Amino acid sequence: MKETIYNYDDLLDMLDSLLREPTQFWNTFYSDRERGVPFFINVPDENLVSYFDRNLLKPGKVLELGCGPGRNAIYIAEKGCTVDAVDLSQETLKWGKERAAEKNVSVNFINENIFDLQIEEGTFDIVYDSGCFHHIAPHRRMSYIQLVRRALKPNGFFAIACFAQGGEFGGAEISDWDVYRLRSLQGGLGYTEEKLRDIFRDFKEMEIRKMKVIEQPNHIFGVPDFLTALFQKN
Repeated sequence: MKETIYNYDDLLDMLDSLLREPTQFWNTFYSDRERGVPFFINVPDENLVSYFDRNLLKPGKVLELGCGPGRNAIYIAEKGCTVDAVDLSQETLKWGKERAAEKNVSVNFINENIFDLQIEEGTFDIVYDSGCFHHIAPHRRMSYIQLVRRALKPNGFFAIACFAQGGEFGGAEISDWDVYRLRSLQGGLGYTEEKLRDIFRDFKEMEIRKMKVIEQPNHIFGVPDFLTALFQKN
């Protein structure tokens, strides 16, 4: 591996190497399907369901970033959408494909790093992210925002669910600079409503709120200490 920085991409790759969990980490994480991880449940996020129920989101072409075992991608497909669902882990996509087959729905699962995606500009009506953004290091936020903007059609929608600061399941309360001092995201960065509003200030804010807590079993998913947000591309 070359260790000379010639350009901005080389700089990003170097910083990635200091912080990013290897692909094998996520394959191992998803290999034990019986472990008590709340996000392994096979029902969609309550905020996502509410967007469709309130007609804020309508059927169209959807990109899901960091789809995991497919619980949201499958719901979106059931709503009549065409879905591209991306994840770094082969193990989780295998699980997602099995779930989609069980429900007889079509989802295009893509095994790829989201920053390596080749997307034609203005392809998607909706971009959804549940649990990916808080694993994105600060130096990749600009790339993330550019990816979302490039992917969306004019007036398209971007929705997110992520760790709130100091939450039960994660949400490190550290500064962006501390990430590099510690060489760690501390399991996932925590956000506030104000910080999400500032990071995505180039989008039109539709809604930012805490995720509703949903007791299981249920047909929707909701846990404490998550933030949800819906934005529209200007």
